Amino acid sequence: MPPVAAVSPPARGPAETVAEVRRLELRSRRLVRDLLAGEYASVFKGRGVEFVDVREYQYGDDLRSIDWRVTARLDAAYVRRYAEERELTVLFIVDASASTAFGTAVRAKVTLATDVCALLVLTAAQTNDRVGLIVCTDRVERYVPPGKGRRHALQVLRELVTSAGARAGAGAGTDLAAALDYANRVLHRRAVVFVLSDWMATGYEVALGATAHRHDTIAVQLVDPRERALPDVGLVTLRDPETGAWRTVDTARADVRAEFARRGAAFDAALVRGVRRVGVDLVRLETGRSAVPPLLAFFRRRERRMQH
Repeated sequence: MPPVAAVSPPARGPAETVAEVRRLELRSRRLVRDLLAGEYASVFKGRGVEFVDVREYQYGDDLRSIDWRVTARLDAAYVRRYAEERELTVLFIVDASASTAFGTAVRAKVTLATDVCALLVLTAAQTNDRVGLIVCTDRVERYVPPGKGRRHALQVLRELVTSAGARAGAGAGTDLAAALDYANRVLHRRAVVFVLSDWMATGYEVALGATAHRHDTIAVQLVDPRERALPDVGLVTLRDPETGAWRTVDTARADVRAEFARRGAAFDAALVRGVRRVGVDLVRLETGRSAVPPLLAFFRRRERRMQH
């Protein structure tokens, strides 16, 4: 895809950061209470379980819980017994590389990531789950270990807000593999891992597969509409925010606009195939649209899938 110019959110001082965190909390509270909490709990609560032992099958037991190896060995049907873990760990990996600072519709991609994380962090905190955060560029920039409670949730939001407005000193490129490997080292028990990125990166496939093998992993794709459709505005000069390369594009040419759209569609299709190959769900969010309907649709799809 052609490179795009980055428009970074303004840097914030301590007072502005506190005000922004408060605004995120207030704006998210009603959505969490009225829409997301129930859907989230039905999809994720109780998914963290520990194997206890096996016992002989009894009439009415779920056939899916039969342990076929034990059944074959003992020549009688046995089912696995599990105990629900007291709490769930939810880790957010947020890509804050230079390309996520781009935004032409309402907000930048990194701001969209912050808004979405605010909703999910506060939802997880309301259900007494432990939440943690990794902010990455071409390296891990920040790590907040998982913790519980409203105070900890607000600490996570402060780190997100600070990262969204702090390009100075941060890496420009994207190394999702490094962030995923880091998550696999610090998470010692099965967790839910949300990876929020525009996925304009390479070399992350093996690490993503390893994370998906150990954890319930959800890929969140952040997209700006101008990355998929060029307007007809004549000659424009575009800059790749991660490499610094410049390119002049004649947007008046229909074939240029068509090729741009084709490459965007090919990129999206390849991402879908790649994440599905390693068993990862994908949610696509756009900077100019509310994130709530796609999140609710995602939760409901997962709930239906769990019931079958």
